[in-house]
Amino acid sequence: MTTSIELPLWLLLLILGFAAIAALDKVMIPSVRWFFRRRLERAVARLNTRLERPIQPFKLARRRDMIQRLIYDPQVSQAVVDHARAKGVPESVAFEEASRYAREIVPSFSASAYFGFAIRAARILSNALYRVRLGHHDEAALSEIDPEATVVFVMNHRSNMDYVLVTYLAAERSALSYAVGEWAQVWPLSGLIRAMGAYFIRRKSRNELYRKVLARYVRLATDAGVTQAMFPEGGLSQSGALMPPKLGLLKYIVDDFDPEGRDVVFVPVALNYDRVLEDRILVAAAHDPKGRFNARIGVVAAKSVKQLWLRLIGRYHRFGYAAVSFGEPLSLRTLHGQVTGDATVPLARMLIAEIGAIVPMLPVPIVSWLLIERGPMTRADVEIAFGAILRKYPEAHVHLPRDNRDYGAEVGLRNLLERKILKLEGDAYHVVPDQVEIVKYYANSIRHLMVERAPLDSAQAKEDAATAGS
Repeated sequence: MTTSIELPLWLLLLILGFAAIAALDKVMIPSVRWFFRRRLERAVARLNTRLERPIQPFKLARRRDMIQRLIYDPQVSQAVVDHARAKGVPESVAFEEASRYAREIVPSFSASAYFGFAIRAARILSNALYRVRLGHHDEAALSEIDPEATVVFVMNHRSNMDYVLVTYLAAERSALSYAVGEWAQVWPLSGLIRAMGAYFIRRKSRNELYRKVLARYVRLATDAGVTQAMFPEGGLSQSGALMPPKLGLLKYIVDDFDPEGRDVVFVPVALNYDRVLEDRILVAAAHDPKGRFNARIGVVAAKSVKQLWLRLIGRYHRFGYAAVSFGEPLSLRTLHGQVTGDATVPLARMLIAEIGAIVPMLPVPIVSWLLIERGPMTRADVEIAFGAILRKYPEAHVHLPRDNRDYGAEVGLRNLLERKILKLEGDAYHVVPDQVEIVKYYANSIRHLMVERAPLDSAQAKEDAATAGS
């Protein structure tokens, strides 16, 4: 027992190293994790006292635990068996595929990243680029939403700034969990987006196993009361117009909904801009046979440097107005009792109709619509037509800078002139020939408001439900 043993120095150091690693793994690291976890829990508890809708424990669960819960979900397990049988592969291979999908989808929400960095960055960026305005919103209706209900903000998709703008404006309500597409799966952007609670989706996947994993994650988050935000159009509008809804995520929420359990309340949100950062890219993609976006990082970097230079020399101007309107909340429990069959289609139609009805009408879209409809106009013509729109559509959510019709016309014209989209010939404003598509793009954002259409009624909703169920 007391016999001395000689060891080479390298072997002694190796043994000590392994011992140190074991001590860290079994004693030190768990203690450190516990310390920081306790601090995080206290910070979240303080944060929840000022949020309208507190952060749910599901959102704070460790990512590894959430992945395990998802891949061992009974429905996912059955989907693994079905996938293995259909593809003729071992179940272990199908299980690993499902695990890969779960790791891709599940976020790793960080309250400190979201409320410490993301909210501040969203506020600074939004106000640096735009004059942000809150349009129509019924604060009483929003405040009366059942505190136990899951809230889903459903938005039109005009720009990638939508994420930033709504995150900023909803900062006092709750932390939003977005569904983001493949564009965000780029390092290091992916890590930041995942830390802010967003989950990745493959928008065009036909893989049934992937769809089941995604559907179960959405269902688990909805049942747990996680506040979510989604774009029913499925992608950015390339024409500027409001697009027909895609039913994927909505169907995942509607399927297996229990009217006796937690309610789901959808809040329509409509956004509009005097200038969409990606407008030329989107218009070009609309004419590309494959719909490809020419958004090279070099182009983005060059435009960013240009804007920074303009700010440094004092010639920077914000891109006009960005406005957000919140519509009337829609309870899934109430809708479930009104329609028969699958409620996904009538729900989608109602949400899109409500979003369309509250789209803010801003100076640039209004001026663009007038020039497309009437051709060259003098400033006096534009001002008079502005007033006619206000009288004809009194319920439209028109933002007038300084509450002045004539100044609104001036803002719209000036914005388009500075971008060389319009030119002044004599006393009339003309659209530059090669900029017509851009003007149409902005006009399309409010075109549906200028055309008389009957609102969706409950009879139509029931007809849609019957069609979907057949």
